[in-house]
Amino acid sequence: MQFELTNEFLTRLQDAIDIKDTAFVETQLKELYPPDIAEIFNELSIEQVKFLYNYLDEQIAADVLVELEEDVREEILSSLTPKEIAEQLIDNMDSDDAADVIAELPDDVQDEVLSHMEDSEQASDIVELLNYDENTAGGLMATELVRVHVNSNSIECVREIREQADEVENIYAIYVVDDNERLVGLLSLKKLVISPTRSRIADIYDPKVISVKTNTDTEEVANIMDKYNLVVLPVVDALGRLVGRITVDDVADVRREEETEDVQKMGAMEALEEPYMSTPFRQMIKKRVGWLIILFLGETLTATAMSFFEDQIAKAVILALFIPLIISSGGNSGSQASTLIIRALALGEITVRDWWKIVKKEFSTGMVIGVILGFIGFARVALWSYFISSYGPHWHMIALTVGCALVGVVMWGTLMGSLLPLALKRVGLDPAVSSAPFVATLVDVTGLIIYFTFSIIFLKGTLL
Repeated sequence: MQFELTNEFLTRLQDAIDIKDTAFVETQLKELYPPDIAEIFNELSIEQVKFLYNYLDEQIAADVLVELEEDVREEILSSLTPKEIAEQLIDNMDSDDAADVIAELPDDVQDEVLSHMEDSEQASDIVELLNYDENTAGGLMATELVRVHVNSNSIECVREIREQADEVENIYAIYVVDDNERLVGLLSLKKLVISPTRSRIADIYDPKVISVKTNTDTEEVANIMDKYNLVVLPVVDALGRLVGRITVDDVADVRREEETEDVQKMGAMEALEEPYMSTPFRQMIKKRVGWLIILFLGETLTATAMSFFEDQIAKAVILALFIPLIISSGGNSGSQASTLIIRALALGEITVRDWWKIVKKEFSTGMVIGVILGFIGFARVALWSYFISSYGPHWHMIALTVGCALVGVVMWGTLMGSLLPLALKRVGLDPAVSSAPFVATLVDVTGLIIYFTFSIIFLKGTLL
C-alpha cells in the first residue's frame, strides 16, 4: 500500500519523538520504504531527524540519505565523523550514489572518509567517479555490474553472478568482454537460463549492444535510453573498455533535473542549483534579477517604438486603446510556439535541420489563428460602434486596422517563437533561454510597428 504523509501522522510522530516513545518510532519506521522515510525527514526539524536516524539500520539509513533534500542531508553528514560516514553509509551505497554524497563534503573530509572505507577497491572506484564531470555518463554511472569473458561458459557466468550478487543491487544483463576488457556484447538472463548447461558464452551472447562513452552528456544518455526503451546502459571509455553502467532510475533523476532547469529558464530566470527552500536569499535574487533587468530594458524599446508614432496617436487617440490587445496577442502566440518547439527539441521530436518544415507549419498555423483573432477583433469594433460613438464615422477603417494588425502580429509572434529556440540551438546555446517572457518582449516591440504601419495604411486621409 502506498504511503501518504498526513498532518495527523506527522503530529503523532512528533509527539512520540518528544516523549521518547521509541516503540512507536521503531514500529513506524519498519513499515516504511526509504523514500517514505525521506519524505518524513524533510518535514521535521533537524533535531527530530537526528533522533529518528539513530533507529534505522545501516542499509536503510544509506538509502534514506540519498533520497533526502540537500540541506537535510548536509545536516546529517555534519553530525557524523568521517569514519561513521564511511562505515555506516558509504559502504552500503552503490558507487554512483556514494560518489554523489562524498562530492558534497569538504575536500579534507572527503579524503578522511575514503581512508576509512573497508573496501579499498570501492574507494578507488569512487575516486575515479569523482573525476568525471557530473553532467556526463561517467559522472552518472555506477561501477557495480556483472561481466564475463567471451571465452567462458554458462557455468562460470552463473558463478560470477553469485559472487557479484551482494554488490549489484539489480542485475538486468551480463556484459561480455574480451581479453582487453573491451565490451563486445551482452547476455540476457533469459538467454542464460534457457541455454544448455556449459554453453559457450561466445555462442549465446548478443554482439549488438548499445553503449555510451564516459564523456557523453547526460541528456543524450537519457534520450538514448528513451529511444531504445533501455532499463540499463553500459558505459565504455575511449578505448571501448567497460567501466560502468547507467540504470533507468538514474536517468529519471536526470530527466527531472533537466525539466526543472528548462521550466525555470522558460520563466525568465537562471536555473536554481538547489531546491527552492534551500536556495539562499541572495542566490535567489541573483538568479532572478538578471533576466528581469534584460526584459525591462527590452520593454523600454516599446516606449521608444511608440515615440515614433506619437503623431498618429495624437491624431487618433482611439488607436492607443487597442495596443494592449495587439501586443498581448502577439506575445501569447509567440509564447505558445516557443514552448512547443523547446519541448519538441528536448524530446528529440525535431532537430535544427527541420527548420524549414517548422517555418511552413508555424506560418500556416499563425495565419489561421491570426485570421480567427483578427475576425474577432474586427467584430468587436463593429459591434461596439453600434452602442458607442467613440470610434466615429470611420469605425470600419479602425476595425480593419485592428483585424489586419492582429493577423500580422500573431503570424510574426508565431514565427519568432518557433525560430528563436532553433537559432539558439544552432549556435550551441540552451533553447530554454528563449523563454516565453523573452519572446513576448521581442514581439511587443515589433507588434507595435506592425500595428501602426497598418494604421497608416488604412487610416491615412481619414483620422490621420
